[in-house]
Amino acid sequence: MSHDIDPSAPEFVRRFVNIADERLGAIAIFATDDFFADRQRMLQSGPAIFYPDKYDDNGKWMDGWESRRKRVEGHDYAIVRLATSARIYGVDIDTSHFTGNFPPAASLEGCYCPDGDPDDATRWTEIVAPIGLGASAHHYASVTDDAVYSHVRLHIYPDGGVARLRVYGRPDRDWSNLAQSGSQVDLASMINGGIAVAWSNAHYGNPNVVLAPGRGINMGDGWETRRRREPGNEWLIIELGHPGMIDKIIVDTCHFKGNFPDRVSIQAAYVDGEKDKSIIARSMFWPTLLPEQKMQADHIHEYDAAHITATGPVSHLRINSIPDGGISRIRILGKPAKRQA
Repeated sequence: MSHDIDPSAPEFVRRFVNIADERLGAIAIFATDDFFADRQRMLQSGPAIFYPDKYDDNGKWMDGWESRRKRVEGHDYAIVRLATSARIYGVDIDTSHFTGNFPPAASLEGCYCPDGDPDDATRWTEIVAPIGLGASAHHYASVTDDAVYSHVRLHIYPDGGVARLRVYGRPDRDWSNLAQSGSQVDLASMINGGIAVAWSNAHYGNPNVVLAPGRGINMGDGWETRRRREPGNEWLIIELGHPGMIDKIIVDTCHFKGNFPDRVSIQAAYVDGEKDKSIIARSMFWPTLLPEQKMQADHIHEYDAAHITATGPVSHLRINSIPDGGISRIRILGKPAKRQA
């Protein structure tokens, strides 16, 4: 999960979830070589860090994956088991702090192995053709393939270091069994396909972080707006991973002590058909799901059926932060519904 939004980054960085994030469960299961820096480091959530005077037994300590200088034919690669199977919309191959030791080029392949890890018989598909890399920079590439992938294989040519590999996509979950069983799940969780589709302001953080698992690790691990100086309030629109009946709502202001919202309310609707920009205007008139509730600092607020006013299935929520402030996590617990025709 990226805590800061790079204003120059492509839209897929703001819209989708980094499913190569180790906090979501992604694991680098193999690398041809990671002599200088362990492959798992490139899946860390936060930006890469550089310590000028830090060394270990193998040499300079680097925050990322780094192979030794190749003295034979071929190139290095690493295989990552994604946090969940997903449709991939873009990647970021980040070489931050690798200046004289970055790979000149890289490419990415994907495969679908839902029941295990790939083997020698696995068929891989190229999803990012070889691209040139530069020193200490983000390298974004869009993906137009509509297939679902469970693993990716990052090739670097011929060797070197990658600080972070971020793979932005939308989790692909099989909801049919859950809908039939009536089990309660977090319909808004990013690992279940929940996604922030629009927001009024995100000055201090990425709105998608409120859908991440666990509690926030610090005040930067959440959605926080600027201080509002005009009438009205800030808002965030969430598309659930699957439409459902809402049983319980949790609003967590973890670490937000002097900057939490004064109040929060939630509106909801079942949005059918195209979800274009008009959803923002339409959301102002959605029925109330949770009337205004007073917030507390650094606190888990739980609301059950006694507070929830909507009774039908919903697909989208509008979270109103009144008038502004920071929210760490939002949980929308409910039962998946059958999609309306």
